[in-house]
Amino acid sequence: MMSKRVNRVSEQMKKELGDIITQKVKDPRIGFITVTDVEVTGDLQDATVFISVLGNEKEKEDTLTGLNKAKGFIRSEVGKRIRLRKVPEIMFEFDESIEYGNKIQSLLQQVNEENHE
Repeated sequence: MMSKRVNRVSEQMKKELGDIITQKVKDPRIGFITVTDVEVTGDLQDATVFISVLGNEKEKEDTLTGLNKAKGFIRSEVGKRIRLRKVPEIMFEFDESIEYGNKIQSLLQQVNEENHE
């Protein structure tokens, strides 16, 4: 059961991370990115940040490399914006659900077009 506090921290982090990554992180490797979700553990020690990146595999990998390089900076920025005794450790992961959704969407479109031919 997610506590209200964990939920609040997740939501707040999601909002702030989106802003920090797009506004403050100046790494040229980081492409067009959306923070889709943040899952914080119950003890607030770790946060998994789910991201969606526009681009090909290489661009996605470069973005992940850039984010991991900037992790310390990103974490300290989160600390300045959110009052927590200890800012959670951040891990970045690709949000596969969006790609999955897009894939389903395009498959449905194909089927639809084939049915109309």
